Amino acid sequence: MLSKPIPPWILAGGFVLTCAAGSINAVGFLGMHHQAISHMSGTVTVLSNELATGQFSLAWYAVMVVLAFFTGSVLSAVIIRQSALKLGRRYGVALMLESVLLIVASRLLAHGDYMGECLAAMACGLQNAMATHYSGAIIRTTHVTGIITDLGIAVGLKFTGEPIEKRRTGLLLVLLAGFFTGGILGSWGYTLLGFDTLLFPAALTGVAGGGYFAYKYFARRGMAES
Repeated sequence: MLSKPIPPWILAGGFVLTCAAGSINAVGFLGMHHQAISHMSGTVTVLSNELATGQFSLAWYAVMVVLAFFTGSVLSAVIIRQSALKLGRRYGVALMLESVLLIVASRLLAHGDYMGECLAAMACGLQNAMATHYSGAIIRTTHVTGIITDLGIAVGLKFTGEPIEKRRTGLLLVLLAGFFTGGILGSWGYTLLGFDTLLFPAALTGVAGGGYFAYKYFARRGMAES
């Protein structure tokens, strides 16, 4: 249970990150291989299907995407070093790296190179592992399965007479709204810009990373002057 109000930076950051992931995933569905990029459930299923039917070249592609997502998660752990969400850790570095990965991914995909999808998956793995817990609540920013499950559990418990955790539910709704909004923007952007649409989530994460660095700089400066 969240015993204290959720800081605005968590709500704003969660919306921005899920919006970015939603737009990346939309490009994945509309792009070269028409499958999810921001989460791996569908990709692992594709891998199983291709192996079962002997389509080994397509199976190799699925393996590469899964490994890329995994590598992004490893990089996140190396950079941030802890899974609990808390200001002071190296989120700015991770966000800037994600932005760079998405920029390079957009250029590769624009030239028909499927490795761009691998880099986009790596960016999503990096993002999803950035912060996994806050005050006991599990936070995922690249897929909504857990979010919808938790909301369903909350509604089910309400039917049994249990109170709904309003703060936690509010956080989940913000994350869901961000992913949904990102999906709309990503789909709309792809019809106009193609793979250049990935520059939108790259800009979101890049600005978020830059804003984080600025916040830390002025916070340290204020402490030094006080």
